[in-house]
Amino acid sequence: MSGTASLGGSADPVREVMAEHRELCERAVDPLEIAAGLEEAGLGPDAAARCRHADLFSLSEELYARVPRRPPPPGPVGPRRRGAAARAALTAAALAVLPCAGVAALGARWPVLLPAAVPLVLLPVLTAPPAGSVPAFVLPRRPADPLGPVPVPRWPAGSRWRPAALGHGLGLAALLLLPLAAPGGDRPTAAALVLAAAVSAGSAERAARWYRQVGRGHLGAAATLAEFRSRMRPVLPVAVALHLAVLGALSFAALAVSAVVAPRPGPGHGGGLLHLAAERAGPVPWAAQGVLGLLLVLPALLARCGRPGAAALGAPAGAAATLGLLVLGRPLPSALLLGGGAVAAALLAYAGAVLGRAGSHR
Repeated sequence: MSGTASLGGSADPVREVMAEHRELCERAVDPLEIAAGLEEAGLGPDAAARCRHADLFSLSEELYARVPRRPPPPGPVGPRRRGAAARAALTAAALAVLPCAGVAALGARWPVLLPAAVPLVLLPVLTAPPAGSVPAFVLPRRPADPLGPVPVPRWPAGSRWRPAALGHGLGLAALLLLPLAAPGGDRPTAAALVLAAAVSAGSAERAARWYRQVGRGHLGAAATLAEFRSRMRPVLPVAVALHLAVLGALSFAALAVSAVVAPRPGPGHGGGLLHLAAERAGPVPWAAQGVLGLLLVLPALLARCGRPGAAALGAPAGAAATLGLLVLGRPLPSALLLGGGAVAAALLAYAGAVLGRAGSHR
């Protein structure tokens, strides 16, 4: 980074860092906020050492002390923000399930698939906060500071109509419509699983917003970057597990309805509705459904935490890998499990590496 390289030849390297990142320092409400911004800009322990500080947090404390505060005006907080998250989740579920239900009912023909893809492509756009509408998140001051709670400066939301959001939506459309358009297989079971996954798009949106909310809370509570990372380490697995649990419950319910609406030929089986739902899909379809759940929630997490490019690449990559194995003759559940699973594993590793950084929650 140019800012890092220029520190070595300056009589006052702290002043150079202060000048280069003045806006960050002016709007920060805590030294940790500055440390997160510097880390995101590429500065690390070497830059702190050149500024004669033991670590980045120590350097941030000096910057926080030397630069006068210029906090942004407060935004709406509390119930309005929670209501916006619930509305976004319901919108995501509706935009996903209605076109998938239409394709399942009318058949996967091109005159049906193309209009059905439109709301799915627009789903990340229509559920993203518009420019300037993301509420500031209130953090408490340190006990020694008498000024009381202040809003955390946020990333500018920018335009919702970014190419990255549309790319993310294109991937969602392919992931949800591809199982309905794939030839062969058990059509009622495939439709039931896709509809369950479509409804769970609302769960993915809610999990992503919850994850960022928790991250911003820890950003105010942690005293150092290391403590922040430690606090955030279990949050990603919890967010993903909660979404997969919702998807599992929805999938089981959808399979139970499918067993009643479209019973398989042959003699009846004992055990009631639960047994019929359990035997409707085997281990491979269930594992493939879990992969589909990961390909829904991980791009949503990345998009909500300032990584829209990764979301725009990850969702289409999962669909493309699945389609490639379908072309090679693999059945749909196996193709999704192998192709989509490889992409989901890469996305999970990437999310674990970047979403624990403080800069992803500013």
